[in-house]
Amino acid sequence: MLLLTTAWAGEITLWHAYRAEEKLAIEQACTVWQTTHPGTTVLPVAVPYEGLASKLEAAIPRGNGPDLFIFAHERVAAWSEGGIILPVEALDGAMGSATTALTWERKTWGWPLSVKSLALFYNKKLVETPPGNEAALWELVGRPKPEGQFWLAYEVASAYHAAPWMHGYGGGVFSGEKVLLDRPENVLALAMIQKLASEVVPQEPTGALVTQLFNEGRAAMVINGPWMLGEISGVDYGVASLPVLSSGLPAAPYLSVEAAFLSRDSTEARELGAWLAGPEAAKIRQDVGRQIVARDDVESDDPVLNAFRKQATVAVPMPVRSEMGQTWEPLARSLRRLTRGAVTPEVAAAEAQSTYAILSRPVPPAAAPWPYVGLLVAVLVAAAVWFIRELRSVKIRPWSFAYLYVAPAFGAMTLLTVLPFVVGATISLFEQEGQGWTFVGISNFLDILLARDFPLSSPLSFVSTLAVTILWTVSNVILHVGIGVALAMMLREPWVKMRGAFRALLILPWAIPSYITALIWKNLFHQQFGAINALLKLLGAEPVSWFANFSTAFAANLTTNTWLGFPFMMVVTLGALQSIPRDLEEAAEVDGAGAWDRFRHVTLPLLKPALLPAVILGSVWTFNMFNIIYLVSGGEPDGTTDVLVSQAYRWAFTRGHRYGYAAAYAVIIFGVLVIYGRLANRLAGKKVV
Repeated sequence: MLLLTTAWAGEITLWHAYRAEEKLAIEQACTVWQTTHPGTTVLPVAVPYEGLASKLEAAIPRGNGPDLFIFAHERVAAWSEGGIILPVEALDGAMGSATTALTWERKTWGWPLSVKSLALFYNKKLVETPPGNEAALWELVGRPKPEGQFWLAYEVASAYHAAPWMHGYGGGVFSGEKVLLDRPENVLALAMIQKLASEVVPQEPTGALVTQLFNEGRAAMVINGPWMLGEISGVDYGVASLPVLSSGLPAAPYLSVEAAFLSRDSTEARELGAWLAGPEAAKIRQDVGRQIVARDDVESDDPVLNAFRKQATVAVPMPVRSEMGQTWEPLARSLRRLTRGAVTPEVAAAEAQSTYAILSRPVPPAAAPWPYVGLLVAVLVAAAVWFIRELRSVKIRPWSFAYLYVAPAFGAMTLLTVLPFVVGATISLFEQEGQGWTFVGISNFLDILLARDFPLSSPLSFVSTLAVTILWTVSNVILHVGIGVALAMMLREPWVKMRGAFRALLILPWAIPSYITALIWKNLFHQQFGAINALLKLLGAEPVSWFANFSTAFAANLTTNTWLGFPFMMVVTLGALQSIPRDLEEAAEVDGAGAWDRFRHVTLPLLKPALLPAVILGSVWTFNMFNIIYLVSGGEPDGTTDVLVSQAYRWAFTRGHRYGYAAAYAVIIFGVLVIYGRLANRLAGKKVV
């Protein structure tokens, strides 16, 4: 729900996404400030982090939203250009790198509160002295270790976690004003990452797995940020800076700066924002919220906070330029291929640069809107004429009470389905540039359908993704129907004991939320710690890297969705079987028909009226099954298991926020399903949807 708050005179609204101790600290700081400003009331409002940015971008331009808000600095460029935030004065005593991060176009756009970056956590029982340089690191990780234990664990295929090595070898994302991912310095960093992935860190590491290994004492060191502090349990640990590399430069992670931003100009809000970043409030946030405050004049006795502060002095502020957001996916794709051993560091760097070039292409040129407006007017006139003619042929007055009954449902469908579709279809004709929109007509549709930017065989092309989506849908529906009908036929037999209990158990996969099931199966398929590979080892087989090639990744997705989907078909079939007299099958048996012939010629034809609508509905659900693809395989390897709906999501949220392009994808998906629905209705012999 969008929070729309407008401060009254003498009232300051502050939005933040803090929880637990950090929330308590900011509230305590606001209370202290109010004691010296008795005529002003501060209203700190906690907003979930996942939706805070979108709420700010929707509310502030319309005169709503907060006076101040707390967020990371990465959106400074876009928000300053879009009028979301106002420039502020720089503060004395603030950490230099934090002030640099908040500077754009020679202006300061926020008051720095705290800094966050990666650092090296180490288990003091396993590591007496953390490695200070690359040679010491390789010497330590080369020592013998017990089976199932690791000297170092971190998310090795993460672009964010690759940044320390890239900067440490003198590379990075930008070379001057240009994005240059394939520079030689980055190749050296990728070579180090590949060696760590093959010899040191666990396979397919995730954030949750890294934390678990550290808490269990199975990982001697991990690379993570201060957000891990609240997740450590039962470990005597320390924090140190990342080592200096052979280049002579320290491994330098990205620095994220949380700042207080001013969205509505008022004297009180400016005073509060500056005070929150000042020494008095910083001391409260440090002692109560355990924040690494962005000030050089506030000292702490906490060795962990001091270690993070030391790491922050060499960290690289996260670039705020818009091109930065378009580099994450190319780097992540190349890193996943690199850590699987599919490519060399040189090829991985070259692929990252070429993928970036594709995903960062400029928006289509502006199109003249008048032909489209004329077409829209013609369509609306034709629709009005058709509606009036249909209305004249219907006798409304005798059935007015019936129309009143369906009016609420009609209104709800219009508000919740029709209007969002119209808005989405309209957005598909536009592309976003900064904070503005450009009308591009049907260019997005042509780019998608003609695959103008990549070959048809590329996982990014519409044709390739459509083929995978059709294969995905057909395979799932066949398994759902086959398993569901077979179980239903078995469970109706009187010789099966405890049929009620079996029915309840078999419905459980359908009753459990799909995202929970997907995460469970994702862990089952883990290459190193998954139960499925553990079973294969017991049987004498080699473990499988399930997400390293298309066939096994597709099989993992298919297995998970089959587990979720067969109960629906089983329930539908069980219900339909209740209406089929057993006398018909008994008569066929007397006539000499075997079990298969009885099912094929007697039971199945009588099941079709109930089963066909379920198949159509199930296929539509499967066609748009986002959760399984996103949570199990994540589109791996290299996006080959993505389906149309997951591609639309990626274009909207992970590839530079191409909302118009993603909306065009959604409209095409709708069109494909409409065509399928019409064909399925004809196949079924009557209208079922």
